[in-house]
Amino acid sequence: MRPGQPLGAAHKLAPEATFLPADPPAYRTAFEAALEALAAFTPALESETDPAAPAFGRAILGIEGLDRLWGDEPALAARVRAAVAPLLPAEPRAGIGDTRFGAAVAAALATRDAPIVAIPPGGAAEEAAFLAPLPIGLLPAPELEPRFALFGLRRIGELAALPRSAVVARFGSLGGELHDLARGLDGRPLRPRRPIERLRADAELDPPVEDREALRFVLHHLAGALCAQLAARGAGAAKAILELELERGAPLRVEQVLPEPVALPELVERLLVARLETTVLPAPATRLALELDGRAPQAGTQLGLFTPQSAGADRLAWQLAGLAIRFGPGRIWRVELRDPEAPLAEGRVAWTAAGEGTA
Repeated sequence: MRPGQPLGAAHKLAPEATFLPADPPAYRTAFEAALEALAAFTPALESETDPAAPAFGRAILGIEGLDRLWGDEPALAARVRAAVAPLLPAEPRAGIGDTRFGAAVAAALATRDAPIVAIPPGGAAEEAAFLAPLPIGLLPAPELEPRFALFGLRRIGELAALPRSAVVARFGSLGGELHDLARGLDGRPLRPRRPIERLRADAELDPPVEDREALRFVLHHLAGALCAQLAARGAGAAKAILELELERGAPLRVEQVLPEPVALPELVERLLVARLETTVLPAPATRLALELDGRAPQAGTQLGLFTPQSAGADRLAWQLAGLAIRFGPGRIWRVELRDPEAPLAEGRVAWTAAGEGTA
């Protein structure tokens, strides 16, 4: 039997089966509950919630950098499955790959006894080797499968071994896209089901922590995980929010506007650590949370042609922001060129406080 088959034809194939009426609203509700559980792991989540859509029941997660929060990929997949299993009518299966196509194929190969299938890391070459012995019908174009069979192409590796130009000439642009997938190349971006405006991660501190170096260690891992998620989408954080829950008293909240949108954890960490060093903790911290604003594209850097390049962490704006935190607001100023042709000197430049915008 197959999806969309007429009920009469299905009954002839399996006369002993019990056929239940479809309940699309119940299917949608159950799957949306599972997606909410998945969103607790990462906001980089793509899915289809229309029960009539071919992709219904499948979710794609961007897991770049999440190993810092949840463990390695198999451990993360096990946590994800455990989170959604009570919400679904059947046991979920998971596939891990460098591309969305590879991960989808791996998930399709998962079984009850082996519910998680992972493609060995190694980029396109390793993924192509994993796909090579598999049936060509796994490629997302069933309409081309009979034509592939006419040319004796029954395995994905057999298609990948052909010159791409020959495949495009015979099967058109769709054939070229399938040839790329067969070679482990899939440039299709992940399209989150909701706009990703903020990324948040937190960590329990047990036992409670008061030492600044221990807090910095936890902050380092959270910043690395969130910045990896931002970098994977070409986004940058324009503001960082650090929250500390304390054993006693109200939580401590630190907001830091960043000089430019970045996805470099060492830069974010540097300014937040500087803020912590100037903050008195009235009690040990029991939880640390970090939130990054990820709506802006990551800032680029104009590189000189003949001059040696300094590391991104040495950017002047970041140095000045750190000094402003250390010495206090209104003590470090920078000059901005406004109108070099202005008749009065005060119209040519303007002074602004470094690190402006911190809260």
